[in-house]
Amino acid sequence: MDEKNHVSSISSNPCGFSIAMTLACSFLSWVLIHRWAQRNKQGPKTWPIIGAAIEQLMNYDRMHDWLVEYLSKSKTITVPMLFTSYTYIADPANVEHILKTNFANYPKGEVYHSYMEVLLGDGIFNADGEMWRKQRKTASLEFASKNLRDFSTLVFRDYALKLSTILCQACIQNQQVDMQELLMRMTLDSICKVGFGVEIGTLSPHLPENHFARAFDTANTVVTLRFIDPLWRMKRLLQVGSEALLNQSIRTVDDFTYSMIHKRKGEIEEAQRSGKKDKIKHDILSRFIELGENPDSNLSDKSLRDVVLNFVIAGRDTTATTLSWFIYMIMTHPHVADRLYSELRAFEEEKSKEENVTWVPCDPSDYKSFNRRMAQFADLLTYDSMGRLPYLHAAISETLRLYPAVPQDPKGILDDDVLPDGTQVKAGGMVTYVPYSMGRMEYNWGPDAVSFKPERWFKDGILQTFSPFKFTAFQAGPRICLGKDSAYLQMKMTLAIISRFFIFNLVPEHPIRYRMMTILSMAHGLKLSVSQRS
Repeated sequence: MDEKNHVSSISSNPCGFSIAMTLACSFLSWVLIHRWAQRNKQGPKTWPIIGAAIEQLMNYDRMHDWLVEYLSKSKTITVPMLFTSYTYIADPANVEHILKTNFANYPKGEVYHSYMEVLLGDGIFNADGEMWRKQRKTASLEFASKNLRDFSTLVFRDYALKLSTILCQACIQNQQVDMQELLMRMTLDSICKVGFGVEIGTLSPHLPENHFARAFDTANTVVTLRFIDPLWRMKRLLQVGSEALLNQSIRTVDDFTYSMIHKRKGEIEEAQRSGKKDKIKHDILSRFIELGENPDSNLSDKSLRDVVLNFVIAGRDTTATTLSWFIYMIMTHPHVADRLYSELRAFEEEKSKEENVTWVPCDPSDYKSFNRRMAQFADLLTYDSMGRLPYLHAAISETLRLYPAVPQDPKGILDDDVLPDGTQVKAGGMVTYVPYSMGRMEYNWGPDAVSFKPERWFKDGILQTFSPFKFTAFQAGPRICLGKDSAYLQMKMTLAIISRFFIFNLVPEHPIRYRMMTILSMAHGLKLSVSQRS
């Protein structure tokens, strides 16, 4: 159509043109009125239909700090999205309400379950109702088992020493290391030993590539993205983009996990046939396989897969990231590192006198003698003796306050409710308490809330605790973390050894920022140089 005919067409249809202009003006007016109405609104500004999706996507890589900015001005904010709305809370009274007082109204919920099911299945961290209660009861009995505690202690000490050996080698060869990568390998090896009863060897001196670990990380990253990606279901249907990568990663994770389940079942059956039940291992998988022999347990291979993977994500990623942030904190707060070293030396002297330890000669330049010296020190570290290291405990807790392993924890809403501060929440939405923000709020921790101060955990020289609804690193209420003591045990065991024998320095210009996952890991790792302490 030429220009003349085009103009003629428009002028010959003034009614259609007028309707189009009216609709466009109406839509624009609607948007402007919507935005004007929010000029005094607390929290992110929204757009019609899509809510705050644009602002949230623009701040995705710094979402935790984005929430800090809003929650420092208002203890509760509501963020409307395309298909639902999120209410974020940082007030301990509101947190207690959803985690304890009205616990039944705030399950993981259908939305969260649908996002995470591909990775966590119906495991304890992704289950609600009777399924969750059964797993919780079984898991609580297992964590209370002295056999599991003693087995875990030996495993944690063994892998902490393997890590220390690698650090010693890096000192001698003047090599830089990615500490987060090493810690991820250590915790993966140890949780696979405690969880599966197998040695997968990722912390071997040559640091071999592990397909399971890589696939697990990828799957974790992609399912986190689902929370703000409105197109993930379409991607999954078409098997393109991130969902295609997720599908491939899950196949790798499942192949490894099911092979471990079948192998362990075969070993248990052989032990039972030969009358050597005392040879059955104390790992978590073995215990759940034994429990599965009860016809009422309904523990299929899929159920065992879900159990184990839930323990892996709980025992590997959370511990490794906390250890990484701890090391970063003592590097940037050398007075804390010095006080910690003094506590460890005092502990060493006291315990060695009690046990009449004769220390082997130690030459820091001699790889073998230095490792023998570390092994002797590690022998002093037991489940009970860890109680003699209160400053170490305080420094770990202070790290978790500022850098909680799980920075956000969303819950579904079954019925309309009113939070203690008067905020109304609607059924079908989600409410998220935000440990990362809570640790930085002056209304929770005082004017020095953003400062790293292990001393805040002491009162009159005695180590103190805070309400779990204020210090939420291990959740609270009926879902409080069963593995809290085990996590502290591994972190203390590892940090006691490496803080006693090594000094860490951050590689110049190395960027430190978190990566958006369900776990607060460092986006670029933790690159540092290592030197030995005598």
